[in-house]
Amino acid sequence: MLDTPIEYLKGIGSQRAEVLKKELNIFIYRDLLTYYPFRYVDRTKFHHVNEITEALQFVQLKGSIDRLEIVGQKQGKRLIVVFKDRTGSIELVWFKGYNWMADKLKTNVEYIVFGKPTFFKGRVNLAHPEIELATPELLSQQSAFQSVYNSTEKLKTRGLDSEGIRKIMRALIQQVQLRDLEENLSEEILNDHKLISRFEAIKQIHFPENAQQLKNAEARLKFEELFYVQLRLLRMNKVRAHTVKGFVFSRVGKIFNDFFTNFLPFDLTGAQKRVLKEIRLDMGSGRQMNRLVQGDVGSGKTLVALMSMLLAIDNGFQSCIMAPTEILARQHFQTFKDLLEPLELKIEILTGSSTTKERKRIHAGLLNGEINILIGTHALIEKSVQFKNIGLVVIDEQHRFGVEQRAKLRDKNTSPPHMLIMTATPIPRTLAMTLYGDLDTSLIDEMPPGRKPIKTQHFMEAQRLRVFGFMKEQIALGRQIYIVYPLIQESEKMDYQNLEQGYDNLIHEFPPPTYQVSIVHGKLPNDRKEFEIQRFINHQTQIMVATTVIEVGVNIPNASVMIIESSERFGLSQLHQLRGRVGRGSDQSYCILMTGYKLGADSRLRMETMVRTNDGFEISEVDLKLRGPGDIEGTQQSGVMDLKLANLALDGHILQLARQSAQTLLDEDPLLEMEKNKVYIQQLSIQQKSRPNWSKIG
Repeated sequence: MLDTPIEYLKGIGSQRAEVLKKELNIFIYRDLLTYYPFRYVDRTKFHHVNEITEALQFVQLKGSIDRLEIVGQKQGKRLIVVFKDRTGSIELVWFKGYNWMADKLKTNVEYIVFGKPTFFKGRVNLAHPEIELATPELLSQQSAFQSVYNSTEKLKTRGLDSEGIRKIMRALIQQVQLRDLEENLSEEILNDHKLISRFEAIKQIHFPENAQQLKNAEARLKFEELFYVQLRLLRMNKVRAHTVKGFVFSRVGKIFNDFFTNFLPFDLTGAQKRVLKEIRLDMGSGRQMNRLVQGDVGSGKTLVALMSMLLAIDNGFQSCIMAPTEILARQHFQTFKDLLEPLELKIEILTGSSTTKERKRIHAGLLNGEINILIGTHALIEKSVQFKNIGLVVIDEQHRFGVEQRAKLRDKNTSPPHMLIMTATPIPRTLAMTLYGDLDTSLIDEMPPGRKPIKTQHFMEAQRLRVFGFMKEQIALGRQIYIVYPLIQESEKMDYQNLEQGYDNLIHEFPPPTYQVSIVHGKLPNDRKEFEIQRFINHQTQIMVATTVIEVGVNIPNASVMIIESSERFGLSQLHQLRGRVGRGSDQSYCILMTGYKLGADSRLRMETMVRTNDGFEISEVDLKLRGPGDIEGTQQSGVMDLKLANLALDGHILQLARQSAQTLLDEDPLLEMEKNKVYIQQLSIQQKSRPNWSKIG
């Protein structure tokens, strides 16, 4: 019954069905049933006209229409209805659909009106309120909490505003029988977590009888939603462990031992040693590794990746590392070359700006096995890039890449290479469990010895002279300074002008030849960008003015001051990433957040959080609460975040319980082959129909 096309539901028809499909992706009864309200209003309380104040967000009135008329001309045309009860009268106004409303409404008949009061010059009205005849049937249907549904302009033209959706939802709910909504959680899980039935939850989420029933329905449906997300991800891991074999890196050989014993630039931290051990165990297990390594900026993830690549080389395999920007790729290339020079390994870099001659040489070196390590950008996923025997793929700053791009690297060998995915963007625990629940996770939670915590301060525009004075003091001590301007795609031209204007003002305050300033932004050609960065690296310039191109990849230990202009325009995660560009040497480093005076509550909280803590995970939790999971991860995670009810910022405890239940189930039956677990396979199958199959990709 739930797979019935939506046009067959009473009150829909072909035209309404077409707009439901296009606007809301509602094709069958099941889709409509899981189109949940986004809020609820109390419809048991009736107000009197003389009780309406600005403190009331919504009001519900019972009364009659005294008179109505269409007034105004052309654009200003509108329907004005004088609505009265025994305490007074109020105007109801319609600016759209006024002819239809005027024909529908009658005087001296009792109506129920519901809407948001608007106050203007001491007068109050309700614009486009809900209005229905006060029939005994309607009054009996009034529940404590009336559901409110999101709609669109196109839906409204077909009479499918919130009220219209509620009507068709009631028609559907009245048809649904217990047998149509089979239970998809076991009796054991329902009892363990004191959850109501699925049938009852669906009824109460749309038409709750009271506050407690609504709470019970939300708890049940959120748990179900998160349980199936976790079951899908954890099952992927189990299936992969059973079916996807990996190359066996059975030995720690001469190259790894030589580097570790003789050429390691500094001692590994305890966290780096622990993560390396986890990687070694994975790559020697006979199953394909899919491991996410999280670690704050500067925690030493790159060195862990490099040493993992040496393990691959010792076992006769090639490796590659894909970085999101050419700047970061070149940074890795230089780092790898410097560290591995004594070992005489062949390392190459491939980017969008590589010449045809370089590409041909690199392609040949990969195929004949001469090249041990390839570093590059998106250029690595081109079909022409073929390896002799790639055994390890490293993805740096994974959130910059889509799943499809990672899949193309995975297919560079007949059997899948091991995947090591790295991120310096701390991921809140709840988000990591949902987005990367199918990956094994390692955490580098220790910074190299000798690093001093970065001191962060927030300054307003009027304090700029004080900041200039501080900059001059730091330059006199031999330090270097970053100044970063925001770059928002929609207003690239304006941002570019801001950067140019900031550069001009800076030159006035720091004139040559006493001071030298580099400028780097996205509009510069790559060779010019590289030239400016090299000048800064070589201490030929003391200040680098840049857009966020330096967010990842520029590692200059002598740069100890990061000034972020218009900080209120950055998200917390990006502010933390930018701050991580300094603090890489032994000197005390500073981050200065410049803003205007007018700051919203969210912007102020971001500044306060940055000043208070350097802990990336604490920052990520605040960011999750401010922005929500979808905004943090963007659209590249291929449907994992399609949560209809659960909120990862608020429902972490439910997620934890759901994950534990899914894990317990899979511990007993890893591939869900038992008869009693068929219901889970059926439900996963229903969900999978609308989801791309990325299950083999880390």
